Amino acid sequence: MRRAIAGAASAGYDRVLPERLYFTESDEANALIATDPLALLIGFALDQQVSVQKAFTGPLVLRERLGTLDAARLAASDLEPVFRERPAIHRFPGSMARRVQELAEHVRDRYDGDAARVWTGAADAGELRANLAALPGFGEMKIKALGAVLAKRFGVAAARDLVPSHPTLGDVDSPQALADYQAAKRAHKAEWSRATAR
Repeated sequence: MRRAIAGAASAGYDRVLPERLYFTESDEANALIATDPLALLIGFALDQQVSVQKAFTGPLVLRERLGTLDAARLAASDLEPVFRERPAIHRFPGSMARRVQELAEHVRDRYDGDAARVWTGAADAGELRANLAALPGFGEMKIKALGAVLAKRFGVAAARDLVPSHPTLGDVDSPQALADYQAAKRAHKAEWSRATAR
């Protein structure tokens, strides 16, 4: 973990890494996703049809149950029983266990297990976008959301052009900011639903 952070600090960051990201109610989970690049990617992979808090607590629960978040170990493990153990890590434990395993395989094979290289190895926004798009389960919304987190919370210069105009998790810098973000997201979804129902 320290190696990935040290490499990240020397290649592609404009400022000091945050000690935590405020995406959950768990201080330990918030610290993990800020300091372990693979934990951050796993949180984004799990951020689908569950709350932000549930998704980003997932990496900590996975580490507690498996003993590691090493990409090679995750890639080689049968993660479904780990995901299904109660309380389940995700609402869809089978499909999300496969997705996290595929993500770990990708990081192991493409980045030699160093998840930070997804962004520290990108020369510009185009290369970063391509790296993020190649991650299993990462569509346009996740690319923009992770890009915003990388730009605003980690100071990754190549991510600046990926930041959308609307609020994202990149704007969350405190527990209150998370509550505000989720309230705004609910309001936007309700407005969109009304507009499409007409």
